Amino acid sequence: MPRQKTSPFEEFVLVTSRLPWWVGIVLALVSYAVLHQIAGRPLTSATVGEMVVKGMLASLAMLGQYILPFGFGLAALISGINALRQKRLYEKAAAAADATALNQMSWGDFERLVAEHFQRAGFQVSRAGGNGPDGGIDLVVRKNSEKHLVQCKQWKAYKVGVQPVREFYGVMAANGATGGYFVSSGVYTDEAKKFAQGLNLELIDGPQLKSLIDRVRMSPAPSVSQQETKALAPACTAPAISRPGFRQITTGPGATGSLWPT
Repeated sequence: MPRQKTSPFEEFVLVTSRLPWWVGIVLALVSYAVLHQIAGRPLTSATVGEMVVKGMLASLAMLGQYILPFGFGLAALISGINALRQKRLYEKAAAAADATALNQMSWGDFERLVAEHFQRAGFQVSRAGGNGPDGGIDLVVRKNSEKHLVQCKQWKAYKVGVQPVREFYGVMAANGATGGYFVSSGVYTDEAKKFAQGLNLELIDGPQLKSLIDRVRMSPAPSVSQQETKALAPACTAPAISRPGFRQITTGPGATGSLWPT
């Protein structure tokens, strides 16, 4: 799905809205304070050239002291609404009896649900803004300075074959990711599962995602202690210590990991 063209201001708001809402508020206050101070400086200078430059800066600051904080504030509002929407989606999916609710979501809501799940599992999550429901990196999740990529496939009627899984693994290698998660509301073909064996790539289907949501929701909030910093993530050189409800992930040559519940 080709991405619609947006204005620079819309792109600015879109990118900033991926930050936590409180960051947008802080940026709005700081930008107003700085630009307001610049706009209020007296235009005194020794030369005409300096006067012209200061006048241009003052004019830009005069305009920017309202536009920039407005953009940051709008982005903070969007970020807050999205965060609330994610939480509601998560609670709705957790309350469902089975994974059927996942197939009833739009691809955008499915991506938000997966983002909320990784946040609750202790990851730092940023949305990469994949180009629609069928392409691009959807999420970048980090834990303990390690970067993992996530691709979400909300396919209601099709099995995920080996081709998109192979392409995603290539994207992981190109981006230098420690590991990756391919999350689908459906199921995977045997060929796709065979390809992922032995790689730092987790294939998570709809029923498995539902089970993970249930277990993370019922378990205590993630601790910042060293014992849990590698939970749920494939690591490069050392085994991870699993949280309750998850098998340990081992890595290294020929090793396999698991995010799936025991």
